[in-house]
Amino acid sequence: MNGFPVLTVALALVAAMLFACASVAQQSAAAAVPEGRSLMSTLLRSPRWWAGVVGDVGGYAVQVAALWVGSVLIVQPLVVSMLLFALPLSAKFSGFKMTRSTWLLAISLALALAVFIVVGDPTEGHSNAPFADWLVPLLVTTVVISVFAVAGFVLHNPGYRALLLGAAGGLLFGVAVAFTKFVTDLVEKDLVSAITAWQTYALVGCGVLGFYLQQVAFQAGPLSASLPAVTIGEPFGAAFLGITVLDERVRDDPGALVIIGCSVLVMIVATIALSRSQAQLTESVTGA
Repeated sequence: MNGFPVLTVALALVAAMLFACASVAQQSAAAAVPEGRSLMSTLLRSPRWWAGVVGDVGGYAVQVAALWVGSVLIVQPLVVSMLLFALPLSAKFSGFKMTRSTWLLAISLALALAVFIVVGDPTEGHSNAPFADWLVPLLVTTVVISVFAVAGFVLHNPGYRALLLGAAGGLLFGVAVAFTKFVTDLVEKDLVSAITAWQTYALVGCGVLGFYLQQVAFQAGPLSASLPAVTIGEPFGAAFLGITVLDERVRDDPGALVIIGCSVLVMIVATIALSRSQAQLTESVTGA
């Protein structure tokens, strides 16, 4: 840990707030696009949506600054607190109320994700895995993402649609994270090889498709259904490929494994419960 814990905490919380504001702006803009109208072409003409994009860029820049002066184990759990900023902001602007159960589920999810990051404490692996090592894990990931995405487009329940599309987008962001280490290392050594490497195009493709599915999830249902799914999908996708392809390792002593398993269970249960509760709330409001 570096010697600026107060500055690190302050920067991480600023990044979390910027990410939260960006998510609220993007979700409110996407939710205003009627079904059947071109989503992205409409959003590209929305000043509110562009404000969200600027917020994302600013949040990322502040997060980088926080990581420069402090530890990943301080920054990442605090960035997860964006959920606790985003949900009440979204409720205020959408007219929905944050119930006690919603607060409890959101806090449980944020704490469980923070525990997952801190206790798991993955060790760095290698970034130069051959394509053969990527093939099977990428196929498995592609199948899971495809099932989530197709189900999200087919279902009519707004909470479950937002949940599944958000999870698919989050998993794609996680896959992009897994490619990032290889691409950034290669850029430093050989820019031409980085431009021609298949991992570079896979990184861009996953990022673009993940971003699109995130916007569709924002359009489909309330932020409390989509954002938690995006938030947990990214570390799950990155961790799966990190362990199966890049030879990264999480702590494997019995106590740590129990805590990691419990945190994963809490994250899944809390995310599904949030999407269900908000879908029921939406239906009761629209049906009134």
